[in-house]
Amino acid sequence: MGKYFVKAGKENTEETLKLAIEEAKKRGINYLVVASTTGETGIKAVELAKGSGIKVIVVTHNYGFKEEGKLEMTKEIREKIEANGGKVYTGTMVLRGLGGALKKTSGYSEELIVADTLRIFGQGMKVCVEMAAMVSDAGLVPPGDIIAVAGTGRGADTAVIIRATSSNRFFEIKVREIIAKPYDF
Repeated sequence: MGKYFVKAGKENTEETLKLAIEEAKKRGINYLVVASTTGETGIKAVELAKGSGIKVIVVTHNYGFKEEGKLEMTKEIREKIEANGGKVYTGTMVLRGLGGALKKTSGYSEELIVADTLRIFGQGMKVCVEMAAMVSDAGLVPPGDIIAVAGTGRGADTAVIIRATSSNRFFEIKVREIIAKPYDF
């Protein structure tokens, strides 16, 4: 079983990323998928993975998530991630998209039920599973095992080995092993 952090949060970012990269190397997993809203966690991930042969994909919020027409990650941060060998993916969140809009009118969507169920294991777990579908949909990873890293709010505190596949096969995604997660989220 993996590492459990006493508290969720940003202070676990570096250790979570190091544990994820260590497991990727040990198991021959070639893809590290990292959630990063502003890019801070993404930059840390590409810096720590540099020279390892691990492909780092940084997943952002979609445009308009916080403010219509805007992205929370700046162009300069994106360029820095890419200059360090990472890829940045910005797209619709599988468990939010239309479901988020429906919540404002009817208060109900299948997507949000799935998202809330995954949150039983922590916010980071929900995001890790969601990203496994998103990067598969975009063709950025082949079907199979990846390591996904996400967090509770800012930073990273959750890392899992997960079988990724496209969103139309969502229930074939499998969380294989928990590398790290907060105990009290």
